[in-house]
Amino acid sequence: MPTILVVDDEASIRRTLREILEYEDFEVDEAVDGEEALQVFRSGSYDLVLLDIKMPKRDGMEVLEVLAKEAPEVPFVMISGHANIETAVEATKLGAYDFIEKPPDLNRLLLTVRNALDRGQLETQNRRMRQTLVEQHEHELTPILGTSPAINRIKDTIGRVAPTEARVLVTGEAGTGKELVAKWIHAQSSRKEGPMVEVNCAAIPSELIESELFGHEKGSFTGATKQRIGKFEQADGGTLFLDEIGDMSLSAQAKVLRALQENRITRVGGDKSISVDVRVVAATNKDLLQEIEEDNFREDLYHRLSVILVHVPPMRQRRDDIPIIAKHFAERLARRNGVDPKPFSESALNRLKQLDWRGNVRELHNVVERLLILSEGEAIDVQDVDRYVLPGGSGANPIQGLLQQYEEFSDFRDQAEKLFIEYKLEANDWNVSRTAEAIGIQRSHLYNKMNKYGIARDE
Repeated sequence: MPTILVVDDEASIRRTLREILEYEDFEVDEAVDGEEALQVFRSGSYDLVLLDIKMPKRDGMEVLEVLAKEAPEVPFVMISGHANIETAVEATKLGAYDFIEKPPDLNRLLLTVRNALDRGQLETQNRRMRQTLVEQHEHELTPILGTSPAINRIKDTIGRVAPTEARVLVTGEAGTGKELVAKWIHAQSSRKEGPMVEVNCAAIPSELIESELFGHEKGSFTGATKQRIGKFEQADGGTLFLDEIGDMSLSAQAKVLRALQENRITRVGGDKSISVDVRVVAATNKDLLQEIEEDNFREDLYHRLSVILVHVPPMRQRRDDIPIIAKHFAERLARRNGVDPKPFSESALNRLKQLDWRGNVRELHNVVERLLILSEGEAIDVQDVDRYVLPGGSGANPIQGLLQQYEEFSDFRDQAEKLFIEYKLEANDWNVSRTAEAIGIQRSHLYNKMNKYGIARDE
C-alpha cells in the first residue's frame, strides 16, 4: 500500500486530502510546515509527497529543493492557492512531478497521484535494476587481485582443491579477502550450479546460532512461531561458508561436528534426522590452535575443517600487489559513483605501498573511494594521498576536502553522510541491525540510506 506525505499549514486542507486519499486505500502521514516535513520524511519511507508552497518557517520550494536531491526517485506534487506559470516552471526545474491549484479538483488530484506513483515505482525499479546489474557485473569480474608469490600460491591451491570435495579452512586477518577465496572455491567446483550460503558466525547471538544453522520447528522456543529452514538445508547440493568460525559457541561446534561426520542434521525442537549434501568452507581471523589451547575451540572440529589450509596474507606482506588492487578499485568505484575514472601517478602508488594497511584490502578499497571523490585533479597524485590519508593508512579526516569541494550544503551533507554510514557499517562488520542501533536510527531508515547512496559490501 503506497504511503503519501501531505505537507500543508492549513488543517482543513490536510484533513480533506487525508480523507480523499485514505478512501482510495492510501496510507497518509501529515506535516504542518516545511521544517516538520523534513523531519517526518527523513524518519520514514514515502512513495509520494503532496507539498504546499506557501508555509511558515520553510516554504515548499525550499523543501522540494532539499528532498528532491535526497530522494530523486520519490515524486513531489506541489499544491498552491497562489499558482502562476513562473512558480510552476521553477518547481519543475527543482524536480516536481506536477503542480495542482487549490482547491484541488478531486479527479485531477487522484489522476495525478496515481500517475506520479506509477512513475515513482518505475524510477525505483530502474534504479534497483541498474544497481543489480552493476553488482552482478562487479561480482562476475571480481578476481583475486595480485601477482605476488603468496597470491599466486592461493590461486594455484584454489585450482587444485576446488574440483574436489575437500573441506577448506581459510585464515587471515580481517579485511584480507577470505570470503572472496571461498567464493572462488565454490565457483570453480562441481557444485557451482548449487547455492552458496554464507553465515557470519560472529554476527549471530550464541543463543540463535543453532537455529540459524540447523533450523527449528514451530513452537520449539519462545518466538518460534513457524518452522524455519536452517543454513545447512539451504546449502544442500552446494557450499556452506562458515565465516568467523572461531567465534562459534562450543555447543554449536559440537553439532556442526556431528553434521560433518554424519551428513545429517536435526532441527532445533525436532526429532527427525535430515540428510544434507553440503561442502563446508570455513574462515577465521583467529589462531584456532591457540583457541584450542584455551579450550575455546574443539580440536576434533578443527581437524574436520582444515583438510586444506589456505592463508591469505595481509597487505603489508604483499605491497607489490597494492597498485594492481588500487587501479581495479578506482575503475569499479568510478562506475559505481558515476564519476570519471582517475589514474594514479607513480608517486601516489609508491606512497600507498608505504602505508601499513591495518584494515588490509577492505581499508584500501575505502581509501581509493575517498581519493577518487576528493582529489581535484584529473589524476590522483602523491599530494592527494598525503592530504586525505593519514600516515598510518588508517583513514584520513576528509572533512577539509569536502568543505573545499562542495559549494552546496546538501551535496556536502550527502557525501559526508555516505562516508559516515560506510565507516559505521565497516566498524560493525556490515551488520545492518547493529549499525542502525549504534548510530541511533531505525534499520529501515538505514536501508533507505544505503539504497540512496548505493552502499553495498565489497569483497
